[in-house]
Amino acid sequence: MVKDKELEIRLSFLEEAQDYLNTIETGIMVATAQQDRQQMDAVLRAAHSIKGGAAMMGFPILSDLAHRLEDFFKVLKTQQLLVDAELENLLLASVGCLRQAIAIYHQGNSIDEQWQENHTAPIFSQLQQRLGNVSSSNSPELLSPEDGQMQALVFETEVEEYLQRLESILADPQHPGLLEETTAIAQDFASLGQMFQIPAFQSLCESISQNLTAFPERVVEIASLALQEWRRSQTAILLNQGTIPSTIPININDNSLTTAQAEIEVLFDLLSPELTEENYQPELNPTLASIDPQQPAQDTEKKSLHLVANSSLDAIEQDKTVRVSVDLLEQLNDLFGELTIERNGINLYIERLRNLVKILDGRVHSIKNFDTRLFTVYENNYLRSNAANTFNSAIEEDSFANQFTDGSHELRAFTDEVMESIFRIQEVANDISISIEDTTQAVSELNRTAKQMQTGLTQVRMRPLSDLLNRFPRFLRELSLQYNKKVELKIQGGETLIERNILEALNDPLMHLLRNAFDHGIEDLHTRRSHGKPEQGTIEIKATTRGNQTFISISDDGQGIDLTKVRTKAQQLGLNSTALTNTSEQELLTLIFEPGFSTANQVTNLSGRGVGLDVVRTNLRKIRGDIKVDTQLGIGTTFHLNVPISLSIAKVILVESNNMLMAFPTDTIEEMLLLNSEHVTTIAGQEIFSWEGDTIPLLRLGQWLVFRGSAYKKSDTATAAMGVPTVLKVVQGHELVAIQVDRCWGEQEVAIRQVEGAIAMPPGFSSCTILGDGRVVPLVNPSALIQWIASCQQSALEQPEKANTQFPSHKDTVLVVDDSINVRRFLSLALEKAGYRIEEAIDGQDAIEKLSSGLQVKVVISDVDMPRLDGYSLLAQVKSIAHLKQIPFIMLTSRQGQRERQLATNLGAAAYFSKPFNEQELLQTLQHILT
Repeated sequence: MVKDKELEIRLSFLEEAQDYLNTIETGIMVATAQQDRQQMDAVLRAAHSIKGGAAMMGFPILSDLAHRLEDFFKVLKTQQLLVDAELENLLLASVGCLRQAIAIYHQGNSIDEQWQENHTAPIFSQLQQRLGNVSSSNSPELLSPEDGQMQALVFETEVEEYLQRLESILADPQHPGLLEETTAIAQDFASLGQMFQIPAFQSLCESISQNLTAFPERVVEIASLALQEWRRSQTAILLNQGTIPSTIPININDNSLTTAQAEIEVLFDLLSPELTEENYQPELNPTLASIDPQQPAQDTEKKSLHLVANSSLDAIEQDKTVRVSVDLLEQLNDLFGELTIERNGINLYIERLRNLVKILDGRVHSIKNFDTRLFTVYENNYLRSNAANTFNSAIEEDSFANQFTDGSHELRAFTDEVMESIFRIQEVANDISISIEDTTQAVSELNRTAKQMQTGLTQVRMRPLSDLLNRFPRFLRELSLQYNKKVELKIQGGETLIERNILEALNDPLMHLLRNAFDHGIEDLHTRRSHGKPEQGTIEIKATTRGNQTFISISDDGQGIDLTKVRTKAQQLGLNSTALTNTSEQELLTLIFEPGFSTANQVTNLSGRGVGLDVVRTNLRKIRGDIKVDTQLGIGTTFHLNVPISLSIAKVILVESNNMLMAFPTDTIEEMLLLNSEHVTTIAGQEIFSWEGDTIPLLRLGQWLVFRGSAYKKSDTATAAMGVPTVLKVVQGHELVAIQVDRCWGEQEVAIRQVEGAIAMPPGFSSCTILGDGRVVPLVNPSALIQWIASCQQSALEQPEKANTQFPSHKDTVLVVDDSINVRRFLSLALEKAGYRIEEAIDGQDAIEKLSSGLQVKVVISDVDMPRLDGYSLLAQVKSIAHLKQIPFIMLTSRQGQRERQLATNLGAAAYFSKPFNEQELLQTLQHILT
């Protein structure tokens, strides 16, 4: 466990070191254009932080390289040297060496001497020849008097971070790596003392190192005492008050008194009345600088006491950020995805309960009517019997009347008892309804809280796009120097936040496009002069967020794309010349994203091999993104990229095609319309959908997507939002495409899950989601799906088989009709085990609607007692419809009377079973009917 924690800390430092290297690279490129003292100070701090941190974390080679790089920057600062192109390349190359070292350490490997000789030695040797070594005479001058603020900043941040790490190790009972880390801190602090010209602090750190070497077995005592002395020194340096100890006591066995004395000395030093304006420097600490000189002495004393009481320097503004493992964030994100699935499941179950309560209310109402009718019948019988016996003898009449009257009273008492039971059932049903409403309210609160959690978690997983874009100026600068092209890179929207996974996935596509813009777009100096363009070309990257999408554009002011060359290249690849002539510019430009397509006249080290843009599109589609291009010959080219803000949670529209459920991302659909045959025409073999003056190509999804598997199980209570053929208007590049589906089931917020395994997703699908009832639904990538269909059309491939293709791996389809969920599930399970495909209906009316809409079944198994439409009425209606009357019916009911059986037979039922039924007998009868 301790080792895992240490490894996590070490890896976290390597990520932090990458940020320091970004600062150094920026400083190098700024130094080329101008002498910026503040920027050079930032570079020195970054190199120094890598040096000290790497030494403490056990990365000696990285620490040594950072130390040497820091020395070179010190020379640049003290001698105020100008950074020319050659020196800039060497400095950037040295930073690259540090990045390689970090990558090696991150993989868990060590660095050998051979690697240093081959990779780092040549570069650092050239730097030493150019800059020389840091001379001892110049070393004290590296920080001029005005650098006091830098000293305060280092002791507030870097020193404080080291001391907090030491405190955490001391707080651990096992003290993991205490000796090594305390020694490294002492050595690093000694270097700080030398750099900031604090001899006492340097001597203190050297004393600590000597004691650690002499008494390693007492490392806990030495480290504790060292921590106290470092805290005391830190306070004295930041407040410019008190004395800094130069040694720690050699006798460490009895350090309690020494510690107490040291703390008392700090108190007396800081509260000394000898504090004057001469030794008070408010610029070193903003907290003390805010004290009003006219303030009463009592208030000032309280502030001083507050500073002393907190050994961790509460007066110093603490860092309000914390580094969190990426793996932990991914685990939290996965758990939140599961929470979203379960939340959708709860919503579904509540809706089912609400429907069941409605059914229960209907049943109770039916029982009430039955009881009323029953009492009315017996009252009428009593009156008729009383009239028929008026001529009997008085004694007999009285006896019969009394007997019937007694029976009537018993009947009345029985019906009253039944009605009372009905009222009690009604009360329970009302209580259930109230509980459901309370549960709905609680779930609504849960959904609201979950939405806030999702927003917070998404923000935590976000990184500014500048984390990626800041790497590009150096890359472009190296290309400019290597190929003698003057190119300026402009970046707008670097603060745009984007999910970390998407940010990493964008690295290769953006790098390809940047390289492409430099090589193919920006002309050489002679060509630009001849066309009256500035010698310096411009590449501009813009980023913005709209809705749930992030849009990134990469533009250049170069030569643009010659569409004539694109058309010629397409003909050389064998594409139809006539089709190419009629192809629009946008359709022609999409060809440049095809594998192996290149219009370059020659192959260079940068491009021309026909790889790159196809990789860009492929990588973008892996993260549900897309790309399109605009160009003007002689003016420039712009690539437009769009990617989702998040890959974990998305809003989707659930649609159905050929009895297969699938999900379209909501942000890809512009509009949903009912399909009306009057709006569909055919032009040159292509169906066109006309709407509000626009003509849009129509693609019928069912003609292209055929699923050779079981149809999905519809939810027991679900009702389609649009239960008729529907058109989805999808944006494809600069145009709209209409996609026809069978029906739409509404919008949901779902968790996205990647499909893992050797078998890739079919064309047009990127990942999947899981609904609340456990159904797995594929996620459509509309752009990729439309392109796949278009490629099939252009290649004159045969269309897939129609939707009525038989499923050879399954037996025939059976429609199960019953208002009981459990009965449907039990019966469906038994039939599925026998190899039948199952469709379900919740009552007779639902069954009629499905059969009338085109559902093809071989046999119907139906209950008798159902709401809306009972089994007998369903059987009678089906037998009255010409194209349905041949479907065999099996009645399955709890009624066992001969009269009910005979009625079903008269209506045309093929078989009649009473509940509970024998499973084997039912399967044998079903097989007999189908054969």
